[in-house]
Amino acid sequence: QVQVSESGGGSVQAGGSLTLSCTISGYTYSTYSMGWFRQAPGKQREGVASIDMDGTITAADSVKGRFTVSKGNYKNTLHLQMNSLKPEDTDTYYCEADPRPMDWVPSTGRMNRILDKWGQGTLVTVSS
Repeated sequence: QVQVSESGGGSVQAGGSLTLSCTISGYTYSTYSMGWFRQAPGKQREGVASIDMDGTITAADSVKGRFTVSKGNYKNTLHLQMNSLKPEDTDTYYCEADPRPMDWVPSTGRMNRILDKWGQGTLVTVSS
């Protein structure tokens, strides 16, 4: 059974930084893409940043230059370094893995494929 665990969320003031971490266990695939997604109440879940199996990194236009996604020392871990946080970054952030390249639109964050191995998410709150 796949288990996804996200951590690192919290409350910060605008301009602050946070680092999110994700660990995935129980995945039967030896290689897979991983990504960070976020969702506000009443809104669609949207892509933030992802790393495909071949190492291709995709970041949403809204976070480019501020957020950095990286793999941890173990292939089943993923981090998201978030700098220069803005109030509009306030969301619950989720980590996901998929045996295919992540399929979402960087300009809008729209996800083109439904993913189904979400964790509980970690809440990020940015105050102005």
